[in-house]
Amino acid sequence: MTLPPIKTISVIGLGYIGLPTAAMFASRKVRVVGVDVNQSAVDKINRGEIHIVEPDLDIVVQSVVAAGYLRATLEAEPADAFLVAVPTPFRGEDHEPDLSYIQAACKNIAPVLKPGNLVVLESTSPVGATEKMADWLAAERPDLSFPQSHGEQSDIRIAHCPERVLPGKVMQELVSNDRVIGGMTSRCSEAARALYKLFVQGECVVTQARTAEMAKLTENSFRDVNIAFANELSVICDQLDIDVWELIALSNRHPRVNILQPGPGVGGHCIAVDPWFIVASAPDTAKLIRTAREVNDAKPNWVIEKVRAAVGTYLMSHPEKTAADVTIACYGLTFKADIDDLRGSPALNITYELAREHVGHLLVVEPNIDALPGGLGNALLVSTEKALATADIHVMLVDHQEFVVKPAPLGALVDARGSWNVTKSNA
Repeated sequence: MTLPPIKTISVIGLGYIGLPTAAMFASRKVRVVGVDVNQSAVDKINRGEIHIVEPDLDIVVQSVVAAGYLRATLEAEPADAFLVAVPTPFRGEDHEPDLSYIQAACKNIAPVLKPGNLVVLESTSPVGATEKMADWLAAERPDLSFPQSHGEQSDIRIAHCPERVLPGKVMQELVSNDRVIGGMTSRCSEAARALYKLFVQGECVVTQARTAEMAKLTENSFRDVNIAFANELSVICDQLDIDVWELIALSNRHPRVNILQPGPGVGGHCIAVDPWFIVASAPDTAKLIRTAREVNDAKPNWVIEKVRAAVGTYLMSHPEKTAADVTIACYGLTFKADIDDLRGSPALNITYELAREHVGHLLVVEPNIDALPGGLGNALLVSTEKALATADIHVMLVDHQEFVVKPAPLGALVDARGSWNVTKSNA
C-alpha cells in the first residue's frame, strides 16, 4: 500500500500530551502546526516557551520553534495529518463521558480537510468515540467520503492511538513506549502506523479502533483497582491499629505479591476518569471497576476526617487553645509526586475542604508551583522548613522528593503517603 508523504502535521490541543507530541514530530524535521483555544499558550509557544512543566520539553520546543518546524495558532490550517489531543472529562454524578471537546475539534478541522488526510484521535475516550468523531466530520464535510461509509476507499482515514506516558517522563516515553493503533480500516491503521513511526522506537501494534479505545481504559482501570486495594487496606489497618506500611512491606516479600502504596485518593486526567468510561458503557457488569472508583473517590474524605480528629486531639491536650489557634500544614497539592499538574488532584481537594472549614491558619507547601490556585482563602504558600517549624498539624498528601528527605515534623502527623513513616523508610 503506497502512502502519501506526510509533510505537515496539525496537533489539536497543546496540553500535557499535545504539546510534547507536537514537539516530538517537529524534532524529526516535520512541519507541525499546533492548534489551541488558549491565546496565552499559543503566544508562549510561538516565542519558544512552554506553559506547562515537563522535563526536557522546554529545550525541544525552543529548538523546533527557532528552526521553523513548530508554530501555534488558534484556528486549524490545512495539513496531511491531524492529531486530536483534547480533554475528555466526564460530567455529573452519573459520570457520563463528555465528548464536547472532540466535537469542537471536529468543527475546527473539518473546513480544511482534503482527500488523503489522516485524522487520529489521541484523547483517551469511551468505546465508540472514534466512530463518533468520524460521523461528526462526515456531517461537516458531506463532499468527502469517510471509512464508515466507503471503507478502504474513503477520502479521509480515521484512527485511534491513545497516549500511555507518565508525567515527568513524557519526552522519553513518547519515543520508547509501544503504541496501540486502531484504524477504522486496515488502510487507516497503516497510515497511522507510518505517522507514529516517524519518532516512535517502540512497537506500533495495529488493532481495531474499539479495541484500541478499550486498551487504554483497561490499562488505567487495572491500575485504579490495584490502588483501591491499597487504599482500602489502609482504612482497614487504621481500624485494626496495624501499621499499613509495615504490613505492605512484609506482604510484598512474597515472590508473587506486589501491593501498591496507599495515598489520599486518585487524581489526574486518566486513572480517575477512564474507569468511568467503562462503567458508562457497561453499567450492569462493570461492578469491580465501579467499586474501585468508589473506594478511591472516598479516600479524600477519610483523610479529612483524620485531620479533624487530629485537631480535636490537639485541642484536648491544649485546653488553653481554640481551633483558631491551630495551624495546619498541607504538604503537596499536585495529583502525583514531582510534577506541577493539579488536575483532579485529591490533595488539592482535601486542601480546599480544610481551607473552607478550618478557622485557624492553613499553610501549604508545594514546591512545583509559584502561586496557590483560587479558592484556598487565606492559605499561605510557604517553604517546607517554615511549615515544619510552625505548624501544629502536619498533613502529608504528596510525597515530593523535597519532603522525603526531610525529618518527621514535630506535632501531630496525618501521613497519607507514609513519607515520614519509619517502617516504610526502612522497608
